[in-house]
Amino acid sequence: MSFKFTEENLTRIENSRKKYPTSLAAVMDCIYIGQEQNGYISDEVMTEIAKILEIDKVEVLGVVTFYTMYFQKKMGKYHIQVCTNVSCMLRGAYELYDKVKDKLGISHLEVSPDGKFSLEEVECMGACGYAPMIAVNEDFHENLTKEKVLEILDSLK
Repeated sequence: MSFKFTEENLTRIENSRKKYPTSLAAVMDCIYIGQEQNGYISDEVMTEIAKILEIDKVEVLGVVTFYTMYFQKKMGKYHIQVCTNVSCMLRGAYELYDKVKDKLGISHLEVSPDGKFSLEEVECMGACGYAPMIAVNEDFHENLTKEKVLEILDSLK
């Protein structure tokens, strides 16, 4: 299996590289662009990023495995992240996580059989004053109750 960036994404990568003093500094942008195009970061995507940025593949892998926003396998159309760090935990995050898990029938980093949903328990989403919270793809939902979480899930088509 081979992966190549589209011409449009190559332009985006080049524009990103111009913002930084070294090509390594653009690696996070490139990984995100690769994930947008491919749906997740495969070995082939990492190889192509390393080639384009002229860096070692292990440098790409180090970033991919460190940050939770990069996926090494295909996730669902709706990727649900539930924060369970201290502030969210104290305000009921585990009850929310269990509610989502039960509703979708999947656990941490699993994908529903229809490919519609994936679930991830995350450490901190940076909204401690608005806990508990979840993210659906790039949309953040704060000050949640179990009822509100079920409404959010039911609204996803």
